[in-house]
Amino acid sequence: MKLIIDTDAGVDDAQAIMLALSDPAVDVLAITTLTGNVHIRQVNPNVLTILEVMNRDVPVYAGIDRPLIQPWEDAAEFHGGDGLGNFRDRPALTRTLEDEHAVLALLRLSREHEGELTLIALGPLTNIAAAIRLDPGFPARIKQFVFMGGTIAAQGNTPTVTAEYNIWTDPEAAFIALAAFPDSTMLSWETTIAHGFPWDQFNRLCQIDTVNGRFFRAISKETAQRLRDTYFRPAYLLPDPLAMAIILQPDLIQQAGKFFVTVELNGAQTRGQTVIDYIGISGETPNVNIVQELNTDGVYDLFVNALSQS
Repeated sequence: MKLIIDTDAGVDDAQAIMLALSDPAVDVLAITTLTGNVHIRQVNPNVLTILEVMNRDVPVYAGIDRPLIQPWEDAAEFHGGDGLGNFRDRPALTRTLEDEHAVLALLRLSREHEGELTLIALGPLTNIAAAIRLDPGFPARIKQFVFMGGTIAAQGNTPTVTAEYNIWTDPEAAFIALAAFPDSTMLSWETTIAHGFPWDQFNRLCQIDTVNGRFFRAISKETAQRLRDTYFRPAYLLPDPLAMAIILQPDLIQQAGKFFVTVELNGAQTRGQTVIDYIGISGETPNVNIVQELNTDGVYDLFVNALSQS
């Protein structure tokens, strides 16, 4: 598999990237970055830090530093001020960013590997939308497009209570991307809530004493504490790792359906909500495969494999 990861490099992004880099069947051709969970000036060193810890060489391309239209609001409450759970033991960086802009790299790689690329978006869809506007043929050259974002039952995690953070951060970008890709796969916020790791499972992962295991524990502990003690969640949530897992092992998907999906741009109470035509009333062609249920034990096994590597 030839994979491109578009990321705003928060804690769960890092975990998802670790899963991909630990799979010998996956060739990560590029990591593209943008502002989302934290500003891109922090996202970039976060991605390079992941590569340093895992001792992997992947080209990293810096992308767009703000949403297309609306002001940006970070998610530091969940990811820490640095985006990596206030990770204190950062190694010295020997890897650097590429000179090429992320959007141009996406277009170039889509031409060089036409029909072969899997593209996963772990943050807002700003880079993706810009690539589409520069070259409307971009989506047709992508083999598979998967994104973590959106809501399927209007149970969001943003000031617009019906919207999920990645889509809410740049609704125009999401609208452009969903309108342009004839086929994409969506891992929603509600699916995240329903498919976490119970705390005993999460604690077992934190006990894996390898370089990767210690890194996972260090970046995850503050988020875990907040989820457990402030929000009283019964499980550790895995938004981006779930999206990555269904790419690495599609048979983990236990229930999914294809529907027409767009994004609300104008609603006073619903801006940024993904609007899903479940019954076909719009007459629009279904464009998004919505993952509703998946095998979390299989996701756990992916983590054990990734964290057991040094």
